[in-house]
Amino acid sequence: MKVAYLGHSSFLITAEDGTRLVTDPYTGIGYEMPAVEADYVVCSHFHFDHGYTQGVRGYTDVISEPGEYRCGGIRVTGYGSFHDDVKGAKRGKNVIFVMEADGKRICHMGDIGERISDSLAANLKGLDLLMVPIGGVYTIDAKGALELIERLQPKAACAMHFKCKGCMLDIDPATVLEKLTDRCERIGSEIPLEGQSGKIWIPERR
Repeated sequence: MKVAYLGHSSFLITAEDGTRLVTDPYTGIGYEMPAVEADYVVCSHFHFDHGYTQGVRGYTDVISEPGEYRCGGIRVTGYGSFHDDVKGAKRGKNVIFVMEADGKRICHMGDIGERISDSLAANLKGLDLLMVPIGGVYTIDAKGALELIERLQPKAACAMHFKCKGCMLDIDPATVLEKLTDRCERIGSEIPLEGQSGKIWIPERR
């Protein structure tokens, strides 16, 4: 499996059998998504910066609800959650997706805004990679992300939904997270799935 960061909360996941899946395609944040083709699109919710499916070419299906799905060589499981800490009263629902292929288990938290229940946390154990928002305002912030990482204990985590060059959203930059922990490492757009040793990757968009 290969994972590439496309910016904001969007990743391109490619299984060994060639199945391509894009998470949370976006528009209207100050910079645009790179051109990308995929077989499937996974959307945690349909706000403009997470559900811009028009930005993905060639897909055959969009997954946006809790449940179990077979997407070619990738098994996808969605878990219901909330976009805020008041049971969705402010920003609605959010779907957390776990994607499994080629012996790897990856979790995309979407725009998680709540402290998840113990029962949900139990379903998110044994992760090779946890994709977690750190920008605050609309999601958990850097401190909340660190608490989630400590709770789930993935082999590695990858920051997303943070302010970077060109982003016009009023969210925090990755430096806020870097000031809280020495586990962060800045990398390019390709996300390592081997030799992670507890790292928190700060990726640069493709």
